[in-house]
Amino acid sequence: MKRDESGFTLIELMIVVAIIGILAAIAIPQYSTYKAKGYNTTARSDLKSMIASQELTHMELGQYWDCNGAGCDAFSGFKASKGVTMMCTPRNSGQLYQCSASHSNGSITYHYDNEASSFWET
Repeated sequence: MKRDESGFTLIELMIVVAIIGILAAIAIPQYSTYKAKGYNTTARSDLKSMIASQELTHMELGQYWDCNGAGCDAFSGFKASKGVTMMCTPRNSGQLYQCSASHSNGSITYHYDNEASSFWET
């Protein structure tokens, strides 16, 4: 009588598990990098929305507004995304301002100065 020898050997299964492990070791750090980039993009987008809100307020009231953290959500209909910390500080009697935004899971803080009309990162 001949035995039916269908199936995988232990060596074949170990090779497949090793290949899956190598692929996972490559993919997981890449996924984390993409997530951080997404969080950073959210913070930058919120900063741009804040700038538009500041300019609208300046047109209506003649000065820029001050906000720190949660206080930024309560003014001019602006709502920061979940996890984004915003801060805007008026200068020169409310005629100039600087804003910053960062995400709690991101790696970059974005800044804007309306006097120089410039963005920078830290």
